[in-house]
Amino acid sequence: LGIGVSNTPLIELLCRNGVQVIACDKKSREDLGERAKQLEALGAHLQLGEGYLDDLRADVVFRTPGMRPDVPALLEAKARGSIVTSEMEIFFEVCPCTIIGVTGSDGKTTTTSIIAEMLRAAGKTVYLGGNIGHPLLCDAEKMQPEDFAVVELSSFQLLDMKRSPHIAVMTNLAPNHLDVHKDMDEYIAAKENIYLYQHEGDIAIFNEDNDITRKLSKKAAAWTRLFSRREEVADGAFLRGDSIVLRHDGCEEAVMQISDIRLPGMHNVENYLAAVTALDGLVPYEVMRETARTFVGVEHRIEPVR
Repeated sequence: LGIGVSNTPLIELLCRNGVQVIACDKKSREDLGERAKQLEALGAHLQLGEGYLDDLRADVVFRTPGMRPDVPALLEAKARGSIVTSEMEIFFEVCPCTIIGVTGSDGKTTTTSIIAEMLRAAGKTVYLGGNIGHPLLCDAEKMQPEDFAVVELSSFQLLDMKRSPHIAVMTNLAPNHLDVHKDMDEYIAAKENIYLYQHEGDIAIFNEDNDITRKLSKKAAAWTRLFSRREEVADGAFLRGDSIVLRHDGCEEAVMQISDIRLPGMHNVENYLAAVTALDGLVPYEVMRETARTFVGVEHRIEPVR
């Protein structure tokens, strides 16, 4: 459902593997233009226009992230026996490597990008995607167990997820997307799926300075670590003066100075606190420092213009 950025590569992948695909979208054939012709050439049947959700009959229905899972057409499809899922949920099921997932109201794109840059600088093979980049399901076949998938996850993607990443990072939470979510409780519940389905050995990382995430951290069953720029935490990263310090099992080490961080603003210090906690034990501290000194940030995120 939906012939957009996240689902078009999925449609192509399924068609190439001999799956019968019905691609549905509210847009008209004229609106889709060449994309409609390309998908039909691959063997997809298109169901377009106002009635695109009428009489959905399929073994598996892939919901686009922008569509709520409780729309009547999807509920009816479920009642008829269809499995309703998403590209992201299937990716989590088949991905052979470590998945690091990042969500939050603010900072998730930058934090996701910092984590990916640090891993690459450490010589790791990294697949960046989710709410940024491109759909990762198409890359799953070439991923190796020693690789890393770094995934930004929106509340829409998490809304009905029943799988969680190996390392889950929640940057912060504040009222957001309440034009789509029923209320703040539903928004928070969606975000919680990033850690609710973790297993033994997984890690959940929360912002100690945010009232909501601090409360959520007490509900996580996985190894819980915190980050804070206001107080020293027992397990995780914090600011001491101008130093970012990592602490675990009573041992601590200064990872970098605020002056090492090329990105401006204390909000980016928080993003680095989250990132170094996520990568503690996976990336050498000197690589973290060098990344902070060289990473110029994400396009359209507080860029100097003059």
